[in-house]
Amino acid sequence: MDTMQASPRFDILAVGEPMIEFNETSPAQYRQGFGGDTSNFAVAAARQGARVAYWTRLGEDRFGRMLQSLWQEEGVATDAVAIDPTAHTGLYFVAHDANGHHFSYMRAGSAASRMRPADLPHALLQDCRFLHVSGISQAISASACDTVFAAIDLARQAGAQICYDPNLRLNLWPLPRARAIIEQTIGYTDVFLPGLDEAQRIAGLVSRDEVWNWCAHHGARQVVLKCGAEGAWIWRKEDGAVTHLPPMKVEPMDATGAGDCFDGALVARLAAGDTLEQAARYANVAAALSTTGYGAIAPIPVREQVLSRLAAA
Repeated sequence: MDTMQASPRFDILAVGEPMIEFNETSPAQYRQGFGGDTSNFAVAAARQGARVAYWTRLGEDRFGRMLQSLWQEEGVATDAVAIDPTAHTGLYFVAHDANGHHFSYMRAGSAASRMRPADLPHALLQDCRFLHVSGISQAISASACDTVFAAIDLARQAGAQICYDPNLRLNLWPLPRARAIIEQTIGYTDVFLPGLDEAQRIAGLVSRDEVWNWCAHHGARQVVLKCGAEGAWIWRKEDGAVTHLPPMKVEPMDATGAGDCFDGALVARLAAGDTLEQAARYANVAAALSTTGYGAIAPIPVREQVLSRLAAA
């Protein structure tokens, strides 16, 4: 493996699909916001103080310009973002009921779904300490899936650590293909970030112990298992140790993007030098705070808010 330069320009590079969000706040009333798991991740990491870059493809449209303005305001570098004049920027709608939140998407043929390995920003991939990718990006098209694998390969060659959230969405791809791609990807990652429900669904297993064994079998090095109201669990291959981190109690309004906020906060703290346990404890608090408002982006806390709640715990 090549040796990375001593001082990479960015702590984190995220690669994936951003979207415009319309979140239902009352019947027939929607609040416009921003979404897309890797974009949410990038903003969350930046709000915790990390030096973050983002790469994707956007449509040459109003929504794409809105996303670029968001990233600029959040301090996320987008120098290499590609603009596609022949495709649109993806949209989604969030509805809420007693069973939680539900999504409707307008993403078929989006600019992001047309990403190709040849489009990747090689210089950025050689200038970051962590690369974050997602199963959603692998699911939106075959070329996007190939792009994620190519990004992982280039970043690993440059010495970056790989963080991967499978973010299973079975409306995007059938379970057998999702399972095959996700299991293949796990072995390339340094930090695997599934939710418990999706890990159980992908693996076809029930207990957490079975999930750890499945992760290990497919080459996972470190796993943070997100369990929502039950907090998070950490597993490390080096010693097989399992640690439970209890949740922070809040009055949630909307859990949209909470897992992305968790990921971004965790990787930002890893980049700052925290241990995995310290980073996950911090991320638990950040994710909980992000559920106290509407939308994926607006409620993401900044570092000072998270540190204040940690100090009061």
